[in-house]
Amino acid sequence: MSSDPWGRVDETGTVYVRTADGEQVVGSWQAGTPEEALAYFERKYEGLVVEIGLLEKRVKTTDLSAKDAQTAIDHIREQVDAHHAVGDLDALKTRLDKLVETVDKRREERKQQRAKQSDEARHAKEALVTEAEELAQSDQWRAAGERLRALVDTWKGLPRLDRKSDDELWHRFSHARSAFSKRRKAHFAQLDAQREEARKTKERLVSEAEALSGSTDWGPTAARYRELMSEWKAAGRAQREHEDDLWNRFRGAQDIFFAARSSVFAERDAEQSENLKLKEELAEEAEKLLPIGDLKGTRAAFRSINERWEAIGHVPRDARPKVEGRMHAVERAIQEAEETEWRRTNPEARARAAGLTGQLQAAVDKLRGQIEQARAQGNNAKADKLERELEGRQALLDQALKGLQEFGG
Repeated sequence: MSSDPWGRVDETGTVYVRTADGEQVVGSWQAGTPEEALAYFERKYEGLVVEIGLLEKRVKTTDLSAKDAQTAIDHIREQVDAHHAVGDLDALKTRLDKLVETVDKRREERKQQRAKQSDEARHAKEALVTEAEELAQSDQWRAAGERLRALVDTWKGLPRLDRKSDDELWHRFSHARSAFSKRRKAHFAQLDAQREEARKTKERLVSEAEALSGSTDWGPTAARYRELMSEWKAAGRAQREHEDDLWNRFRGAQDIFFAARSSVFAERDAEQSENLKLKEELAEEAEKLLPIGDLKGTRAAFRSINERWEAIGHVPRDARPKVEGRMHAVERAIQEAEETEWRRTNPEARARAAGLTGQLQAAVDKLRGQIEQARAQGNNAKADKLERELEGRQALLDQALKGLQEFGG
């Protein structure tokens, strides 16, 4: 008889395996020694170990379905339960039980995942329906139409729900698209009618514009062309095949008129350019009066310059603000100098400044006397307080003296 920790062979050649439930017959061996018998059935056990290991790896690392995994487990379990191998069969059963738990857990996870995916698909389709129903009321025909087509593609990529839910949501989705298409069709039908009306209006405007193109009544005709342009813009667009031709005729009539007017105005523009040059020279002459020394002489010189300025005609409109601004700057400087001189020589203002200065000087002198008296009496706290008051009064006095100096006092 031969044996190892997990099995033995008796005298008759019967092979046994040890399990938690006791010894179980593995089979009969007559072809060789007992050791060869044990080795043979131990190899069968190792084969089961390898097979279970491979299945564990497939369950862990691949997307093997729970059904296929359970079929494979059952197949191996049948071999283990048949006791046709020598080894720790109870350990294999334990591994198979754990594998079943893993597969059951995987099955439940996938069930929950499918439920989650279905719920997500429902929410996604409900969101698509809601957006489609909002777009059905949009007037942004191109953008809304493109977006609705994109929503259809998104819908096709989502999983189907249960038939009833899917059909109900699709019905709402399809109805929203149909409602939008119906509104868009009505809109463009109305737009076609408006464009035909615009064509008739613009035909009339073109006729009038062409009739005016030879006018030499520059002001009223230019004003009427501006009115025609406003009417043109208000008329809206005609059909594309008519719009460009009508516009070219309308614009061509205007170009004829304004080209003729420009030719007439060119001579006037040349005169205004010469006027601008003269006024720039006068502005430069005026600027040389600054800074002001002799106010009376400066005022007289500026008056002379201004008289020559007024005698010159118009300058180009776009250049007017700059050149006039230069003259106004000199004029303001003279006015400010006059105001300063008036304040300096005003006797009433000077008297008020002198009176205030005298009052402040008296207050300062009085405070200084009080401070000396307090120090002599040893009352330093009072003296310190009076000195702080003196600082404020002295600052006011300094300011008043400065103002009095401006009056020449």
